[in-house]
Amino acid sequence: MKKNYTYRNYLVLRFILIAMVSFLFQGCQSLADVPTFSNNNTINVVVEIPAGTNTKVEYNKELKKLKVDQQDGKDRIIEYLPYPGNYGFIPSTYSSSETGGDGDPLDALVISSKLLSGSVVETTPIGVLKLMDNGEKDYKVICIPSEKKLQTVSANTFIEFSEKYPDALKIIELWFSNYDTTDTVTIEGWGDEKEALAEIKKAVQQ
Repeated sequence: MKKNYTYRNYLVLRFILIAMVSFLFQGCQSLADVPTFSNNNTINVVVEIPAGTNTKVEYNKELKKLKVDQQDGKDRIIEYLPYPGNYGFIPSTYSSSETGGDGDPLDALVISSKLLSGSVVETTPIGVLKLMDNGEKDYKVICIPSEKKLQTVSANTFIEFSEKYPDALKIIELWFSNYDTTDTVTIEGWGDEKEALAEIKKAVQQ
């Protein structure tokens, strides 16, 4: 009982800390301008959509706030299975349209339990799903939280992840291929952690 109570205290404190950090980031600067690399040389990810939810939330750089995406004047709710991870973007990156990108920050999927929308999480990229969306490059970097207590899978490389959780790759691929029936999605394959890091470094805004 004491162990469970201590763990619950930890979760509450972590939630409060993440909320405070998110408030400070949003109050002082744009989340889009948070450094790509953390002080620990890991990759920062801004969470827009918590795992297990269906509401399409996006960060508005001009307003410096998270907003529910609108479709036909209504909140956009994904009419499919919930997001299989915490979805967001890698700050201070840009997928240039000149190189076939969609003009947005690089997308990221953090594999863990539900994280707070607006939180900035230190992660380790372990792979990249190479996806084309309506003819535009829309790669998804797959990340694992750097903090052990946030991890729900144990893997540090793409090979390790694919060998331990081969069906997880299929789930992620199928989800992104089918969640939006209005888009034409083509899967070009997977890249390992080295390719993921190379994509991130290419997209970092100088």
